[in-house]
Amino acid sequence: MNKIVVGLSGGVDSSTAAAILHHQGYEVVGLTLWLMKGKGQCCSQGMVDAAHICEQLGISHHIIDSREVFQRQIVDYLVAGYSAGVTPLPCSQCNKTVKFGPMLEYAREELGIDKIATGHYARIQYNPETKRYQLLRAIDLVKDQSYFLYDLSQELLAGSVFPLGEYTKVQTREMAAKYGLKTANKPESQDLCLVEANGSMRAFLDKYLGTQKGEIVDKQGRVLGYHDGIHHFTIGQRKGIGIAAKEPLYVIGLDAVRNRVIVGERASAHQSECTVHSVNWVSISKPQQPIQAMVQVRYRSPASMATVIPIKNNKVRIVFDEPQFGITPGQAAVWYDGDILLGGGIIETPD
Repeated sequence: MNKIVVGLSGGVDSSTAAAILHHQGYEVVGLTLWLMKGKGQCCSQGMVDAAHICEQLGISHHIIDSREVFQRQIVDYLVAGYSAGVTPLPCSQCNKTVKFGPMLEYAREELGIDKIATGHYARIQYNPETKRYQLLRAIDLVKDQSYFLYDLSQELLAGSVFPLGEYTKVQTREMAAKYGLKTANKPESQDLCLVEANGSMRAFLDKYLGTQKGEIVDKQGRVLGYHDGIHHFTIGQRKGIGIAAKEPLYVIGLDAVRNRVIVGERASAHQSECTVHSVNWVSISKPQQPIQAMVQVRYRSPASMATVIPIKNNKVRIVFDEPQFGITPGQAAVWYDGDILLGGGIIETPD
């Protein structure tokens, strides 16, 4: 019988992924990561719900205490990024360094199992011509999570299974109900577990960074108002700036050195290009020449046509056919050919 370890957060998606594989005849082992204390899906209540699912399916349940690695790789990473005036993307970092890597290592070394599965909405296929595993968008484009998985290595893709990639969220709920899962009607979790555990991202950041009063200025450096911490702002933000003006103002820059928030009209928040570092070429090997691709610079933003130009130091320069709104340092830029995720990396702060 094929054995597989399923990462269980206690939500409906991971629960249904486990149930699907169980009913397909796999010997399923549930594995939950204890990431932090709190009430989030992946924390206390999540572990309880995951245990119930394992009991319901008649499978064993393992828990890994991942609090230390989560603190180091995610919490410290976020705090350092926000204090430096960037808006970090924790989910892709978490998937690689906290979830998939440690889960696959535990499965292999402790359980003698070489495959893991999660409830992510994405697809994996092997290309025999290039001898590479390809990462694809999910069938359900509204729920597609491939953007957050761009940093997975070939080894991690080879050892991973995404049972929900071929299903819509509606179908997932229907299957959960059909299997009688306790989590079938469980509400959607926040995209970020830290928000659930702390009430809001602002509350989480204030706990670590406190408040630090600084100036809100226009492009010419004229003081328009004051803020209580640059970590409360992100590029492209319009609401919550707290300044009355004839035209709507948007955050167009964060100056960590001078503790300044720079604002301007919407047009000022558009850019035609950006540099991306820490690039991971996923479905293809690193090209020697520029390529055309559809590039996505935020999880909820549509992908736009651009030229991706490989440069030294594992970076690329991305030149968009049309200027893009709110390109944000610290977030991921991920590029696709149709549904195939070619590669991705982290947007740099402009010089």
